[in-house]
Amino acid sequence: MGDFSTAWLRLREPVDRRSRNTTIADALRDAFLTHRVARVIDIGCGTGANLRATAPLLGAEQDWTLLDNDPALLDAARDILTAWADQAEPNPDGLRLRKDGKTIRVRFRLYDLAADPGGSIEDGADLVTASAFFDLVSPAFIDQLVSAVVRQKAAFHTVLTYDGTHQWSPESAFDGAIGRAFNSHQSADKGFGPAAGPVASSLLYQAFQSAAYVTHLSPSPWLLGADDSALIAELVDGIAAAVAETGQLSADAISAWRTLRRQAARVGHDDFLALPAGWPTGDPSA
Repeated sequence: MGDFSTAWLRLREPVDRRSRNTTIADALRDAFLTHRVARVIDIGCGTGANLRATAPLLGAEQDWTLLDNDPALLDAARDILTAWADQAEPNPDGLRLRKDGKTIRVRFRLYDLAADPGGSIEDGADLVTASAFFDLVSPAFIDQLVSAVVRQKAAFHTVLTYDGTHQWSPESAFDGAIGRAFNSHQSADKGFGPAAGPVASSLLYQAFQSAAYVTHLSPSPWLLGADDSALIAELVDGIAAAVAETGQLSADAISAWRTLRRQAARVGHDDFLALPAGWPTGDPSA
């Protein structure tokens, strides 16, 4: 969508969490059963929602580096994570959290991802992860980041990558044209070069397959109903604004589509996990 405000991220977080693909989540949990400490890099972390959803899948000791280019979002992440934890201790680098018996050390890093994607992957990383991010970046960004992950022989996990589909209830005669225009907007430059948009998951899959990683790709759609009316309304407004920027539909057509009261929607996303061949599953003290 291109809206990275704290309010939007708070609104979507519960839906994001329930939409995550459980098969992918279980595979990630299994992959880290033997890791005494999980060292994680979260790219485009926003308010830390990905940490809050992913930490329960990892072991008792976790080190997270949260990367974002927006200092306001990093400040919000610090505050929200402090409130989320059972215990929170600030330190010069970030926070030391206790949550459900796990120790989670968090470092916050202001970083321009567009300038150097590969440089975001630090030595010693076990897992590189992101949420609702890779449809916004360019194919070149994806290639550079995948190369950096592969050099580290790290695992890779991303969730809620937009797949280019949405269905609405009730339907509108303009749904198809709106969808096509919105997808063309999603492929425009979002600050990382022309965006991969709906083909991002395919590009990630192909890149890690070429690196001989073991890959898992599964759908994680938003299924929105009566309890999600606020999110549906924000989604409709955001799509309408994006479509207006393309100039592909008349203002009257966009207005007619926007003002139709939506009771439900399905927005397609993918979850993806890639593991190096021979990922260790032995001695948990390793």
